[in-house]
Amino acid sequence: MSQPPTSNSKDKLVHFDMRGSVAVIRLSRPAKRNALSDKLIFALRDVFQNLPAEARAAVIHGEGEHFCAGLDLSELQERDAGAGVHHSRSWHNALTQVQEGPVPVIAALHGAVVGGGLELASACHIRVADETTFFALPEGTRGIFVGGGGSVRIPKLIGVARMTDMMLTGRVYNAADGERVGLAQYLVPAGTALDKALALATQIATNAPLTNYALMHALPRIAEQSADHGFFTEALMASIAQATPEAKERVRAFLEGKAAKVQKG
Repeated sequence: MSQPPTSNSKDKLVHFDMRGSVAVIRLSRPAKRNALSDKLIFALRDVFQNLPAEARAAVIHGEGEHFCAGLDLSELQERDAGAGVHHSRSWHNALTQVQEGPVPVIAALHGAVVGGGLELASACHIRVADETTFFALPEGTRGIFVGGGGSVRIPKLIGVARMTDMMLTGRVYNAADGERVGLAQYLVPAGTALDKALALATQIATNAPLTNYALMHALPRIAEQSADHGFFTEALMASIAQATPEAKERVRAFLEGKAAKVQKG
């Protein structure tokens, strides 16, 4: 089975494997609590730019006791303003490959989801947190600012006021409160986030690929559009999705009683 060319053959910061049609990506700096370095971020970018054709969904998780404890401050370099902008934009590009790549991405969260770790999690489409998870944005108390897209993505999950509070005060959300405010969609027992994420990814991988693509790419754009523009974009996307042979076959199967009906959860 094919694997994307990545930098993990050199530094082992990101491990990749396929489990059926699900790409599984593991952050592998456990001694550093999977803190983000440029090498790790760019290895992650390379994985998502080169996913195998058979991948239909992806899961990101962290090795060891934490998902990701944020930016590796030991690698923080002094940069002038121009260099800082270019560096931040390189991280934007990398995390955009996660958010706007070819397949839905589920983050399996445990332990620290802090700073850049939360920025990475917010670039995923679904977040599963286990009971050990905690969320924080300590940049405000360290004299810096988020630079990996967090100021755009995180307020869309929890609102500007909550993010402002987290950065001004250093507030830490535990797993239950994080799920309540929208930092995660699922809360599961300790040690089971990866299993749940894999189960969700396996289910998502059975959807029609164009429907998944529309949910990843059209839905966020519709949310940013005026109602009139959003309705029109929706109409275009709906007509394209339902015109595919796979969609027609799935509707036919449902009408003929061959597809499962929605059951009460």
